[in-house]
Amino acid sequence: MAFMFENLQVYQKAVDFADRVCVLTETFPRGYYFLVDQINRAAVSIATNLAEGNGRFTKPDRKNFFTIARGSVQECVPLLEISLRRNFISPADHRAMKESLEEISKMISGLITGLENRQT
Repeated sequence: MAFMFENLQVYQKAVDFADRVCVLTETFPRGYYFLVDQINRAAVSIATNLAEGNGRFTKPDRKNFFTIARGSVQECVPLLEISLRRNFISPADHRAMKESLEEISKMISGLITGLENRQT
């Protein structure tokens, strides 16, 4: 039996995004471990905070984790931009990854809004 959060489309997209980041950063040159580490941590943080938030019982607690997940989405944007500027990722990969982040961000905002509007 799956955990409930595994059925969320936003969670699945977040895991796909993190996996794609892992693949892309495997080719980054030596000496840029700091960038590889930071972007991987931020990408993984999106999915893990969605999962952890779904395991919480109170609205404020859930909202906090969803907000952290949305912040991690925002953190990935400049990291991808730096990766593009250093020619570590292609413009096509940058565009696709940024589009994924925009979609994930909107979905997380929807989760937060839905949580705020839900009756206890």
